[in-house]
Amino acid sequence: MPSLKTYRLRIRSVQSTQKITKAMKMVAAAKLRRAQEQAVAARPYAEAMDHLMASLGASFKPGTGPRLLAGTGDDRTHLVIVATGDRGLCGAFNSSIVREARRFIRALLAEGKTVKILAVGRKGRDQLRRDFAANIVDSITDLGRPRLGYGDAQTVARRVMDMFDAGEFDVATVIFNQFRSAMTQIVTRQQLIPPPAPETAAAGAPVSVGGAVYEFEPEEGEILAELLPRNLTVQIFRVLLENAASFYGSQMTAMDGATKNAGDMIKRLTLQMNRSRQASITKELIEIISGAEAV
Repeated sequence: MPSLKTYRLRIRSVQSTQKITKAMKMVAAAKLRRAQEQAVAARPYAEAMDHLMASLGASFKPGTGPRLLAGTGDDRTHLVIVATGDRGLCGAFNSSIVREARRFIRALLAEGKTVKILAVGRKGRDQLRRDFAANIVDSITDLGRPRLGYGDAQTVARRVMDMFDAGEFDVATVIFNQFRSAMTQIVTRQQLIPPPAPETAAAGAPVSVGGAVYEFEPEEGEILAELLPRNLTVQIFRVLLENAASFYGSQMTAMDGATKNAGDMIKRLTLQMNRSRQASITKELIEIISGAEAV
């Protein structure tokens, strides 16, 4: 049976850990509010942009239009952008994204596709390196320091654009966590290049968004040459904001659970220490009484 000193050291160690997890929970809760506000505010604009691009893509005849909108006409090479965090201690936030990425990559490889991986975040890169080291073409880390901004999205979008302009892939898909609540994050897969066309839109039909028909001046091609790269950056910025809110929500939940578990462990260790001390006192009393009777 461990000594009383051993129990006291264990209790102090768990108490120190509990202070750390409690502090991390409070920090994550404070950052979550701001990250959630940013993610929610970015959704309507990003969704409207995505819907507009998809409708515009459907208005062009097959094989025409900008390459960012219409694609290369092939789907042999896929770029999978895996957006995770740079840090851990956040529950299943990183592992759930990597799990979906593995499933998606294996499905593409089974179809005979060529897969290239762009890891956004240190954790995703490290986990995917175990199975798909040869497929990782680049990694981007340390985004959002000291604060996540539009420039971070431009860094990722610029790298994707450079690869696309060099003809290194045909289809680009991003995998990330969409924020729902502090306890719920939904793993989402979104195709960025080319934007998926609406199922109800017909090729060559007028561009209609929200019931309105748009006429463009100057030509659609000139506008899209400027608008499409910006839309890519907006979509990536939304991904980063959703991931940031999901990370802090998952971290807050994980640290809250860790704090409660530490409290339960302290109670168990205190109970065991008290039992050990009582057993020691009882043993000493028995020895004293036995010695007195022997005299």
